[in-house]
Amino acid sequence: MTDEQRTDPEVRGADPEDQSLGNLLSEVARDVSELIRKEVELAKVEIREEAAKASKAGAKLGAAALLGNLALLLAAFAAAWGLAEVMPAGWAFLVVAVLAAAVAAGLFAAGRKQFREVSPLPRQTGETLKEDVEWARERMS
Repeated sequence: MTDEQRTDPEVRGADPEDQSLGNLLSEVARDVSELIRKEVELAKVEIREEAAKASKAGAKLGAAALLGNLALLLAAFAAAWGLAEVMPAGWAFLVVAVLAAAVAAGLFAAGRKQFREVSPLPRQTGETLKEDVEWARERMS
């Protein structure tokens, strides 16, 4: 339907008391249909944004896991052999492993914090849907 047809004074803009019930219902149906389309578009945009946040957080968690394992392996061999010169080798390897685990825990905590900021549901769409329901109630009364 064109904008010219939608602004026809007999259909739009006329006093609701002067319009027929069929015209009023048709107008409401068009408005609701347009509103639903726009809400779906908004929800898609919000979901894409949240998915991007989740992707970044997931990458950080993956990097934390990889670096944690790599740190444990490389640091254990490089530093533990150095510490083994001043203490028993078993204790040297344990000290290095604890340090590597602390770094991995810090990365994990940062990634988990970022994941908690990701909203699985589109917030803005939910708010506008509530407003739309209220608008529709007012319009129908």
